Amino acid sequence: MGSPEVAVALLRKGHDRSTFSCGKPPLDRYLQRQASQDVRRHLAAVFVLTSQPTSAEILGYYTLTSASVLLAELPVHQVSNFPYPEVPATLVGRLAVDSRFQRRGYGGFMLFDACIRAQAPTAPASFAMVVDPIDEDAALWYEHLGFIPLREQSNRLFIPLATLSRAL
Repeated sequence: MGSPEVAVALLRKGHDRSTFSCGKPPLDRYLQRQASQDVRRHLAAVFVLTSQPTSAEILGYYTLTSASVLLAELPVHQVSNFPYPEVPATLVGRLAVDSRFQRRGYGGFMLFDACIRAQAPTAPASFAMVVDPIDEDAALWYEHLGFIPLREQSNRLFIPLATLSRAL
């Protein structure tokens, strides 16, 4: 049995944010109350997963922002020969799937989409993707994909984009 086609697009006014519920109130509130403000202020790019390009129903969402990681935070084998004290990164600040659509692979699909966007020729340079998991379950999901904690910030995980591309 095949899964329905899905589409990822930038959040727009026509998307229905009011019914989104992933089971994590901070993630629900962000999409419902703050996401459009962050987009307007250029603080985050918010991408939504819908069942088709013109659908208003949001199945999931994620945010992207620029970040940097100090070399001292990375494992030694990751930083050989870097001439800078930090490397550019892409932060997936939030990633959530509506409870009605969980366990269908949509989280991984959105992370793959984020990885593609982070590596696009027109995107700012980025060595790694970083995430701040909302809880232990989220951290375990990211770790299963190969993300590892930064040395001094165990609540922030990272993975080189080249590694993530291979894993997904």
